[in-house]
Amino acid sequence: MLTVVPERTKEVLTRFGKEVVRESKKELKRQKKSTSGKLAKSIDYDLTVSKKSFGLSFLGEDYLEYQDKGVNGFLKNHGSPFSYKDKRPPLKALDKWIVRKGIAPKDAKGRFLSRKSIQFLISRKIFFEGIKSNLFFSKPFEKHFKQLPEEVIAAFALDTEQFLKQTLK
Repeated sequence: MLTVVPERTKEVLTRFGKEVVRESKKELKRQKKSTSGKLAKSIDYDLTVSKKSFGLSFLGEDYLEYQDKGVNGFLKNHGSPFSYKDKRPPLKALDKWIVRKGIAPKDAKGRFLSRKSIQFLISRKIFFEGIKSNLFFSKPFEKHFKQLPEEVIAAFALDTEQFLKQTLK
């Protein structure tokens, strides 16, 4: 029977949290999915360990899960738990993204489209086609979760996988 060693558990979970955060940020950068850098900067973890329990939460912008798991469009299913049913993405949310991406299409006569038109077109496309998942967070989480030592699971007699998945919510 294993005895609970909070220092060891804290060390293991700290390493787990740091690695998941580090690799998630790296993956976001590799996939070029953090245009402003705001999402990458927001990714972090919060760990509390006591003799009888532990708490581990991963933190990030509200839209982290949508970027990670994607969003089903009205017409296209990406296998995501999220979907657009009747509301389109807000135009205001796309404004700064369009500027950072340098999106400035022209019409048939060579005139630039207004930003409102671009926002509307992109919002409509996202609504119908959705957002593909990129798993920038899920893959590092699952990879490092599989490497957690058995002593963490045995010491707390918990279904650790279920517990850690719930902390993502």
